[in-house]
Amino acid sequence: MPPRAPQPSLPELHSSVDPSRSFGFFRRLFAFSGPAYLVSVGYMDPGNWATDLEGGARFGYQLLWVLLLSNLMAVLLQTLSARLGIVTGRDLAQACRDTYPRPVTWALWVLCEVAIAACDLAEVLGAAIALKLLFGIPVLTGVILTAADTLLLLWLTRYGVRLVEAFVLVLVTTIGICFGIEVFMASPKWSAMAAGLVPRLTDESLYVAIGILGATVMPHNLYLHSALVQTRRIGASFLDKREACRFNLIDSTIALNAALFVNGGILVMAAAVFYERGIEVTQIEQAHLMLAPLLGTSLASTLFAFALLLSGQSSTLTGTLAGQIVMEGFVNIRLRPWLRRLITRSLAIIPAVVTIMLTGEGATYPLLILSQVVLSLQLPFAVLPLIQFTNDRVRMGEFTNKLWVRILAWAAAAIIVSLNLRLATNQFGEWAEVAVGWQKTLLYGLGLPFGLAFVGLLLWIALHPVLPAWAKGGARPSTLVKTVHDGFATMTYSSILVPLDHSEQDRAALAHASSMALMHKAKLTLLHIEEGVTSFVYGSQASTSEVAEGQLYFEEIATRLRDSGLKVDIEVRHAPDPAQAIITYARELQPDLIVMAGHGHKGLKDIAFGTTISAVRHALPTPVLIVQA
Repeated sequence: MPPRAPQPSLPELHSSVDPSRSFGFFRRLFAFSGPAYLVSVGYMDPGNWATDLEGGARFGYQLLWVLLLSNLMAVLLQTLSARLGIVTGRDLAQACRDTYPRPVTWALWVLCEVAIAACDLAEVLGAAIALKLLFGIPVLTGVILTAADTLLLLWLTRYGVRLVEAFVLVLVTTIGICFGIEVFMASPKWSAMAAGLVPRLTDESLYVAIGILGATVMPHNLYLHSALVQTRRIGASFLDKREACRFNLIDSTIALNAALFVNGGILVMAAAVFYERGIEVTQIEQAHLMLAPLLGTSLASTLFAFALLLSGQSSTLTGTLAGQIVMEGFVNIRLRPWLRRLITRSLAIIPAVVTIMLTGEGATYPLLILSQVVLSLQLPFAVLPLIQFTNDRVRMGEFTNKLWVRILAWAAAAIIVSLNLRLATNQFGEWAEVAVGWQKTLLYGLGLPFGLAFVGLLLWIALHPVLPAWAKGGARPSTLVKTVHDGFATMTYSSILVPLDHSEQDRAALAHASSMALMHKAKLTLLHIEEGVTSFVYGSQASTSEVAEGQLYFEEIATRLRDSGLKVDIEVRHAPDPAQAIITYARELQPDLIVMAGHGHKGLKDIAFGTTISAVRHALPTPVLIVQA
């Protein structure tokens, strides 16, 4: 049998928006618009706030050029990410899995998960701080409450990607208005702002500059964008793809420049309000409290806190989607979005809670900045593969990067890598000077080998296109392409398993199963799991009126099917967990096909009642036909 074609990115949203129904330039632009706005939200999350506040309060307008350069790099790289998704139908994580050997793929996945957890940590802390500023809720309590936004995501995604995009656009617009008012009230010095666009960087400002870079060119957003563009139904022709690339370029340019406006507003406000008055900012709460007396109105503080809350919530939505994409793309593990969200949020909540409990709420500000530096350190591992894939003519065809795009892309990569290496070597040198005893042993015995391993992995990825075949480690071609070229096998079923639960849904499952059995001359096996208390205690020795009624029910069904010329067996098992019992029996029987009836549950009911089918189809290699009853 040829290999099964992989699922597309975000299969529940894939090709869910049809731009072809829109006529006229602006209507089609509106139909394609949305993915870049979801991506841009990550560029104005609480981590950006911390780095922009720190940069403006400590260095005035000096780091404005870092913001501008980071935004230009973000526009370029996000455009390449969107083009990869549109042209190849694969997101960046899937492309890595198709190209690199398994150890490299898993290493890249782990690094990306660390980046997502770091970003989520910033969102947790930002939302918790905003709740404290607005409602007086302690930060520790607010951190724990942020787990509830999982339910918000679960509710929103039920209504399609366009609603999610509209919701995020409202949040982004509100944040932009808040900071537009803030900047107007701050009355910045325009000449100093212009001087801040001239590049200059010192060792003192390097840490904050790299934090700004990581907060602006976020690595997981490159994976996210390459998947979100596939929510549009794009034709397979060259003209269709070219049009989609053009509209997504416009979408990215507008959305990311809106994010630049917000980030620039935060930095300029901090420079005008705090730096020019010689006030040192060590906490976001401190900035909030000082805005009212310094600007002469309490509206400034309220707008600041409200925008901070919105930034955390909007970033949460895109962080969840990015986590789903990288897990499915890199290692082909698919979890329910709400479960994936809980895992990611738990990984962010734990370090936040521990830090606050050990060092107090004052440690949240440096923790926010650290989270963005972590993002920057992971960035090269996403940027280098993206540039290589979009430079590959075999993969991209006529959409391969032109020479000037390659030069700009590699220049951006060189800047990112060199800044990160400079920071890493500086930081290691500082630690080595003060480390003594066990600290020095830990630094050289663990830190140095890990650092060299990361550098080695980065070098291997950078040199991958020119490596000999034996050094590439057996890259795997896309199974989708192989499946299409090899054709499709014709399946013949000889054994069909039909789990029944003595409900109205049995009729639909039996109708489909019997039709296929007649067509293939296959044998049907009807399986029922008794899961009552009596069955749980006494197992196969259980005897109740309900069990007896069920036995009679299945005998009558079997008789009717046999009268139709079908071969039918009946199997009744007693177990507390129906899903596990079905899996166990299927492994014994080894059927060619399993036919199950879905109950049509949605939302929370699906969490409570829809787990059996999911458990069966994920645990068994056997094809499962789900019949909607």
